Amino acid sequence: MKSRALKIVALSAALASTATLLSACTPIEPMEAAENANDPACANVIVRLPDVVAGEERRYTNAQATGAWGDGAVQLVCGVEPTGPTTDTCVNVNGVDWVIDESAAPIYRFEPYGRSPGLAVYVDSDQVSGTETAVDLGAVVQQLPQERQCTTLSDTFDVPDAQQ
Repeated sequence: MKSRALKIVALSAALASTATLLSACTPIEPMEAAENANDPACANVIVRLPDVVAGEERRYTNAQATGAWGDGAVQLVCGVEPTGPTTDTCVNVNGVDWVIDESAAPIYRFEPYGRSPGLAVYVDSDQVSGTETAVDLGAVVQQLPQERQCTTLSDTFDVPDAQQ
């Protein structure tokens, strides 16, 4: 009887261990590290990445200074060359200026403008909201030093009021 009880306990432990291993086996998101991924500021960002972005759970990646959420819904790469002045849309979300590249829609590239090292966030708008993504990542992006801000033409030129 004692031997049977030990076998049942051992089998239960093995099943519990297997279940734990299977639940932890989420596929690794294949990504490539940016040229400046080894910048210490990127490490400061990556260690602070949230577990959930735009309602999607974080996934492991196979590249330095990267992050991913959902099944390709959101991907983050730190250490990219920062974008210079651009005519792309720039919006401020909770104190972070984001330049939005819409050229590959429905995949949008969000970059916190004027921060170094550069950081790029790719958002599949068929799966998640870019606005939610910017809100959820804003606090970690603020870890990167800001060197420039978005401006408008009226910020750079003395534009007189239209006279009627």
